[in-house]
Amino acid sequence: MALSLSILYRGPLASCNYGCPYCPFAKRHDTREALARDYAALARFLDWIEARRVDRFKVLFTPWGEALFRKPYREAMTRLSHMANIDRVAIQTNISCDLEWVANCDLDRVAFWCTYHPGEVARETFLDQCRVLDRIGARYSVGIVGLKEHLDEIDAMRAALAPSIYLWVNAYKRVADYYTPAEIERIVAIDPLFELNLKVYPSRGRACRAGEEMITVDGDGNMRRCHFVRDVIGNLYDPSFEQALRPRPCSGDACRCHIGYVHMRDLDLYSLFGDGVLERIPAIAPDRDAVRLRLAAYAQDVYAQDICAQDIYAQNVAAIAD
Repeated sequence: MALSLSILYRGPLASCNYGCPYCPFAKRHDTREALARDYAALARFLDWIEARRVDRFKVLFTPWGEALFRKPYREAMTRLSHMANIDRVAIQTNISCDLEWVANCDLDRVAFWCTYHPGEVARETFLDQCRVLDRIGARYSVGIVGLKEHLDEIDAMRAALAPSIYLWVNAYKRVADYYTPAEIERIVAIDPLFELNLKVYPSRGRACRAGEEMITVDGDGNMRRCHFVRDVIGNLYDPSFEQALRPRPCSGDACRCHIGYVHMRDLDLYSLFGDGVLERIPAIAPDRDAVRLRLAAYAQDVYAQDICAQDIYAQNVAAIAD
């Protein structure tokens, strides 16, 4: 039976050309030896995907740092996009590299999760990169970390981007009650799905596609359910790796990040994002009312199944209660 699997790939690459204060990998530098190990791991992964001809894959690169200014990653995106067994290849990137190579990709299969970092790049410079993707006809979303000092930039970016481009805002959750109600309203006017990201979801014991339909893989081929559950469930290069793919309840207390909670079955976000799950592009028009209905249903289900988990969720529902 043919396999259908989404893989979040994160090799050892940790270098980045940006110095974002909210990122632990800002301005890191990989040694030449470290880069050689990373590229060898990447090549092995590509060869493995190509050899699995009867299976179907979606791949999202989630590097610790910035990968696309490294030629092997640009070549990997291009190569994967032309593999017959790839449905989608996407990458999280600051799109700071030259982007003309994207025209050589299969544009029906390649996509980009692009993050704008005010303070690291001029807005117009970032927009020029978006215009290159527009001219080529590439599929992409744009996002910004929702720091309060970024709110004006969020407004300006929304005004400048093509209306068809989804602009998402990553909630800053390191500080409790970080946003005022007025600030939440301001962000929701830009990103109607913001309240999904604003929450912390009790997840222990709850159903998730992670470990069954989606896995994360490191440079050595070690498989984990997701980036936030550190237990290794197998190795991609083991001939019997498929035996590790099965339903598992989440073993974490809570899920805080889009690339985690998007796979939780109770939230049913696959019906919202469709084929755009990996690149964070909704398949249907983002709708705040639909978001609130999902959150209310989830809260009620959490309460019904686990009173203790409700305590975790209670601190988050106040923002949507009024």
